[in-house]
Amino acid sequence: MTILFLLVAAAFTYAYSIYNHAKTTFDKEMNINVNSIDQSETKKKIENKEVLNVLVLGVDERADVEGSRSDTIIVMSLNPKDKKLTMVSIPRDTRTTIAGEGTKDKINAAFSFGGPDMAIETVEAFLDIELDYYVEMNMQGLADLVDAIGGITVNNEIEWYDEGFYKKGYHYKKGEIKLDGPKTIGYVRMRHLDPTGDFGRTERQRKVIKAIIDKGMSFATVSKMNDLIDVVGNNMETNMKFSDMKALLANYIDVAKNIESYMVQGTDDRIKGIYYYIVSDEEIKKVHNMVTGKTDKEKSTEEE
Repeated sequence: MTILFLLVAAAFTYAYSIYNHAKTTFDKEMNINVNSIDQSETKKKIENKEVLNVLVLGVDERADVEGSRSDTIIVMSLNPKDKKLTMVSIPRDTRTTIAGEGTKDKINAAFSFGGPDMAIETVEAFLDIELDYYVEMNMQGLADLVDAIGGITVNNEIEWYDEGFYKKGYHYKKGEIKLDGPKTIGYVRMRHLDPTGDFGRTERQRKVIKAIIDKGMSFATVSKMNDLIDVVGNNMETNMKFSDMKALLANYIDVAKNIESYMVQGTDDRIKGIYYYIVSDEEIKKVHNMVTGKTDKEKSTEEE
């Protein structure tokens, strides 16, 4: 009986330490103030279990990279009614109006010009949506995150040999492959060897995010929870507080069971010698409906 009591006490102590560690990390290390998002409205949506939209930006902070444009732009739509999570990639070269500037430019320039708030407002105006949370991930920290959860498995659709990130190179075979942290970085960065260029890269980025979510949901990572929290705290910023995360886990956990991905479709163009990705109004409307969770009936009513 004494041994059983000690084991239970140890389990509770460990769980409590993880809880406190997570709370401190979220509220004191990761949390940033974002003026462009009204969190009081977000809380109402959570209470009513409405669709939530999260902007995820991947920012490359390597020393050899100039500037801080957001090369990964993903809107994650959490739909508790349909129990679905939809990830929509917006190509970084998409031409749109930069909020607060009033000029047309590549959408990833917004973060460079005005940080999170300008990036948020630009994406909101582009898709005519409301964003509820903002998450900024340092792409260099992605390697530590993958290693913290013990690696991931993805289905690779093309085969290539990458010499850019390893002294001996790494062979990305076609089919199901296992990735550690450094190999994940090479996997999500490659685009020149992909016949679809940046579009293939954004698809691989979504695959990695899905794999991380799937692995993170498993019980196998519980023993590594403190390491995972440390990695996230060192490499991520968000307007989400610990209380928000608990509310999402309580009300939106089922969306992770059904993950869909999509990339905004457009055409290539050059304006004054600069490459842009042009997205039509029809495509923007389609993506708007996708991330707001509108039904076919609601779509047809709007069209009328």
